[in-house]
Amino acid sequence: MGSGQVTDWQGKNVTVAGLGVSGIPAAKVLHGLGAKITVVNDGDDARARAQAAELEALGITVRLGDGATLPEGTELIVTAPGWKPDKPLFAAAHEAGVPVWGDVELAWRLRGPDAAPWLAVTGTNGKTTTVQMLASILKAAGLRTAAVGNIGVSLLDAVLGEEQYDVLAVELSSYQLHWAPSLRAHSAAVLNLAPDHLDWHGSMEAYAADKGRIYEGNRVACVYNVADKATEDLVREADVEEGCRAVGFTLGTPAPSQLGVVEGVLVDRAFVENRQKNAQELAEVSDVNPPAPHNIANALAAAALARAYGVPPQAVRDGLRAFTPDAHRIAHVADVDGVAYIDDSKATNTHAAEASLAAYESIVWIAGGLAKGAVFEELVTKAAKRLRGAVLMGADRGLIREALARHAPEVPVVDLDRTDTGAMLAAVQEARRLAQPGDTVLLAPACASMDMFANYNQRGDLFAEAVRELGAGA
Repeated sequence: MGSGQVTDWQGKNVTVAGLGVSGIPAAKVLHGLGAKITVVNDGDDARARAQAAELEALGITVRLGDGATLPEGTELIVTAPGWKPDKPLFAAAHEAGVPVWGDVELAWRLRGPDAAPWLAVTGTNGKTTTVQMLASILKAAGLRTAAVGNIGVSLLDAVLGEEQYDVLAVELSSYQLHWAPSLRAHSAAVLNLAPDHLDWHGSMEAYAADKGRIYEGNRVACVYNVADKATEDLVREADVEEGCRAVGFTLGTPAPSQLGVVEGVLVDRAFVENRQKNAQELAEVSDVNPPAPHNIANALAAAALARAYGVPPQAVRDGLRAFTPDAHRIAHVADVDGVAYIDDSKATNTHAAEASLAAYESIVWIAGGLAKGAVFEELVTKAAKRLRGAVLMGADRGLIREALARHAPEVPVVDLDRTDTGAMLAAVQEARRLAQPGDTVLLAPACASMDMFANYNQRGDLFAEAVRELGAGA
């Protein structure tokens, strides 16, 4: 990083909002560059005090329990992505003409002159899987890369660390994009758009607009989902570099400028000579793990971004073969008495649950948790004919119960009114009672987990533990 950039920060008054996973590294990095840092945090619990002590030892000012007031003399705010745009701190900043950056914006601005280009991915669901597939494909092409952003290596580490990268596979949430005004990716994909985090963004339009920022200034390709017109609309609205192309992905036969599937083969009609007539085979559907429809879509999106970067077809196939999916993402736990038990605890919203439910024929569905403003009518309507039964748990289970009563009244429902640690075992036992040989018991909660569990990982782990207990007693 050039010395010119370091002096830019010397003595600059920066307020860091939030002590979370992005706030602490941001405070340390900017302090190291000579900025005067004040960290503000809403919470004032034991954990926050321990974190504050660590930062204060470095000479950083921390204000706990007061995230609303703008510190005197602030020239820039760097915010944790989760802080809502309507917080008083940001209203005060706006009034004072103080810019607000997120962690992604900060990383983008701190990149050196020869920084690796970013291939960026957003969408309501499938981001993590697609970015990991993309990194696997780029590695198979012999490129130095990492999966960064919302996952894996922190963006600040990737940008400022010792490791030299050729290209980065970057997962970006709508929150991060909201606070990243100057980000300009080499190429980017919006995988899908469904109502999510509306409590944060305020409206579907605002949510879509934040997702669409990922296309701003793209150089080579804006990758969109042919089956989801909203993603194509965002490409049309984006202000891109001259010569940047719209590239679609589809589970059907691809038109020119698209990637798609023909007779069990992933094919490219976008990054080939004479795309009116030619198609390039990339991989077999069976090279995708697992080969569920939504995951094939993820693979096509990853392939499109890799091809936009100039990766050869062979590397797409090798990268997809080398990829192994994350835990709690449609993970097969066990078969007990002819019933398959599947952990998709990562299905934390209706869109993810819909994709999961569509992958099985006859399902006992374990669902519920924190709805985050979601509605379940459409999800239940689509899944109704596949449901053998449902077991509901968590704070907002009543919303799902009502949707089932309206749209699938013949489906037996068990309503578990308990939030203790044994609730998951009870849910699995109830699901076993409802299931018949050949069925799938599917944990796809369609809700966040924090009402009962530390996170979706713990929820999935407890599900798997309960299933193993069933197996042991079978």
